[in-house]
Amino acid sequence: MEITTPFLDRHNDYLQIYTRRQNGGYLLTDDGYTIEDLVQSGCKLESPKRQDLLKITLAGFGVQRNSNGALEILASNESFALKKHNLIQAMLAVNDLFYLAEPTTASLFWEDVVSWLESSDIRFTPKVKFTGKSGYDHLFDIVIPKSKKRPERILQTINRPSRDAAEGVAFKWIDTKEVRPPDSRAYALLNDQEENVHPSVSEALRNYDVMPVPWSEREGVRPELSE
Repeated sequence: MEITTPFLDRHNDYLQIYTRRQNGGYLLTDDGYTIEDLVQSGCKLESPKRQDLLKITLAGFGVQRNSNGALEILASNESFALKKHNLIQAMLAVNDLFYLAEPTTASLFWEDVVSWLESSDIRFTPKVKFTGKSGYDHLFDIVIPKSKKRPERILQTINRPSRDAAEGVAFKWIDTKEVRPPDSRAYALLNDQEENVHPSVSEALRNYDVMPVPWSEREGVRPELSE
């Protein structure tokens, strides 16, 4: 059975997933669309570093990549909605993480962010999953733990800033912040290396208490992330 979701891919088409009965439950899959679309667009995923990053990202959602390159997850009747959510979020995360990595940019935006944090001596934990108030799991790119001077800081990278991407981050934060310490703060690091970030993206994030940080202005938040 084909399921059309309300989420848009980078071609502005609705994401579609597929499900079939298997061993008394359901197999949910993207039928190979996510990885194949990136490869056809010139994004190479063969390097060990990118393969490891792909595995970490998928594992955060409990999603696996089969031998044919399809993303898939198993669900029961009771967990169907949750597992469907996890597969869709994994598809969106992988697409945003790797798109434009080749040939137009030399490195992944996520790699740029990690390198900057490390060079700034900012301690952090990558790829942390929190369960939100709704019971859905949300994977955040980076968490900087609480210190004596600063509260917990949660960072999400957005490789291709758009209003849809901003609203996706906002939903994750809205669902998560009530189960985190009350003074936790959320940041969205926006890739503006290729083009400027539209004001509507920053506005959407601020409306939901997420601080937008264009990559070109990252030095402005270094003190509050490093303390």
